[in-house]
Amino acid sequence: MVICAKLESELVALDPAERGEYLKDLGLSSSGVDKLIKAAYHMLGLMSFLTAGEKEVRAWTIPIGTKAPRAAGEIHTDIERGFIRAEIVSYGDLTNCGSMNAAKEKGLVRLEGKEYIMQEGDIVNFRFNV
Repeated sequence: MVICAKLESELVALDPAERGEYLKDLGLSSSGVDKLIKAAYHMLGLMSFLTAGEKEVRAWTIPIGTKAPRAAGEIHTDIERGFIRAEIVSYGDLTNCGSMNAAKEKGLVRLEGKEYIMQEGDIVNFRFNV
């Protein structure tokens, strides 16, 4: 993979809004570092899912093919042990709707069980009881 260090250093110096505009002007969809990270995750067989609350949004890294209860265990072993269901919406659906409530109203939030294989970019609320 080829990365232009000069371009990457220029991108880091810009604020996020200018960074996107600069990449667009260059005809690029993302930076070389972003592409490197995605390629490394792919080579290592990893992916990310997200949890979102009022105070924070967090990404969790898991192996590709991980089932929902094991993914819940990445957050805390008690969540894996007491797993009931996973409430899931895709990142794209959530951003298109603007909020979790709007996604629920459109029927885009779904409940998945113990056999669900997590997908890249799933936004999850694990239901559990310990």
